[in-house]
Amino acid sequence: MRAIVAKSPEQLSWQEVPDATAGPGEVLIKVAAAGVNRADLLQAAGKYPPPPGASDIIGMEVSGVISDIGGGVTEWSAGQQVCALLAGGGYAEYVAVPAGQVMPIPAGVDLVDAAGLPEVACTVWSNLVLTAHLSEGQLLLVHGGASGIGTHAIQIAKALGARVAVTAGSAARLDFCRELGAEITINYRDEDFVARLHDETDGADVILDIMGASYLDRNIDALAADGQLVIIGMQGGIKGELNIGKLLAKRARVIGTTLRGRPTSGPNGKSEIVRAVAASVWPMIADGRVRPIIGARMPIQRAGDAHQDLAAGKITGKIVLTV
Repeated sequence: MRAIVAKSPEQLSWQEVPDATAGPGEVLIKVAAAGVNRADLLQAAGKYPPPPGASDIIGMEVSGVISDIGGGVTEWSAGQQVCALLAGGGYAEYVAVPAGQVMPIPAGVDLVDAAGLPEVACTVWSNLVLTAHLSEGQLLLVHGGASGIGTHAIQIAKALGARVAVTAGSAARLDFCRELGAEITINYRDEDFVARLHDETDGADVILDIMGASYLDRNIDALAADGQLVIIGMQGGIKGELNIGKLLAKRARVIGTTLRGRPTSGPNGKSEIVRAVAASVWPMIADGRVRPIIGARMPIQRAGDAHQDLAAGKITGKIVLTV
């Protein structure tokens, strides 16, 4: 089979590699498309290796058709159209996936576009609902509102009856966030999100943060009493100073989570999250409350261009690579 091999961040080569096969408890998917994530860029740069035992091929989500099933798999069969959450291996013609991380294609979603759903849906649902318990009437602040994660988070929060504030870096991106349901839109290039939030609200009940260290102190300032800061990215660095006094005064929580390194099964494992997403998010997509936001489709041979466009912030929503 063929797959993308990262020889350097600038040299992603579509070439022959050993065939993927379905082991016990796995399904083999003939890939129609693979979603692009910022973690893919880090892995291509040698800064984010896959978890032990995972494929070293880039790619954490795909859509496609099941071509084979491994021993012990009873819930899936060859020929079914599916999408899947991966620990790695997505930028390829075929990928083997634990059966518990496979999902049906949501009703009304194109097979290719479905490749842009597993990572954002599982990330957003596991963090906003299973971890932070975002509820009706609460205020969610999303940093990077026009990103794949951000555009999905806005829609999920609105479907849950929450209010949404976002930060983004251009008027066009903020306009798109408003179209999706964001009520408070803040251009981080020329506005202080802390001051703006406190001008209009009592602060955020939940903050979904991709920045990490550089936003840590201001995120604490932006929280409401009993608020929760959920950190899922480190684009702004890994080490910051935390004022414990502010945290205690607000009775606030700071939570750090990742999805890729979770175990396949068990409490808080990927299979549990996947089941929750299929049960709760897929109906929201079927009835139109939530939709995949696909900013670009590119042939997988152009994976390098896709990475450059994502790094440069040229795309709103997700990029999917077609195979």
